[in-house]
Amino acid sequence: MNHPFTYILFKLKLVQPSKDIILDWMDSGAVDKLEYALKHGNYNTRQFAAEALEHVGRPSSIPTLLHAMNDNIQNVSIAALNALEALGCNDDLVISITRKRFNWVKEIRDKEEQRNVKKDKKHNIYRWKRASKESFDRVKEQLKKPMR
Repeated sequence: MNHPFTYILFKLKLVQPSKDIILDWMDSGAVDKLEYALKHGNYNTRQFAAEALEHVGRPSSIPTLLHAMNDNIQNVSIAALNALEALGCNDDLVISITRKRFNWVKEIRDKEEQRNVKKDKKHNIYRWKRASKESFDRVKEQLKKPMR
């Protein structure tokens, strides 16, 4: 399929652009198409578009990347964060936001690692002493003894 027609069909919501088409848009420097894909594509398209915007490296796409940073899909959010970091914005607000988000991503990964460690760990079951069990054992021992 021809790439100019793909963008028209994508705007009409008939198809989703493939990774090759997004790479072609990246090579041609079509930032407007990549930003549209980042806003309106499915999760794979949004992730590829964020990665492509990272390589194109235009500061005009910073607001779109900031919006994509709050995406529900974690891979899209991480790709947008990486793109913002690669653009190297000197704005203090953007720097503080990306640091907070990277800390958030780190916390999520740490929680997943802890869950995986807990899955592999075998649990030891400790038996607590119960008064009734002790008294039962004592009575049992007394019954074994001969009566006088």
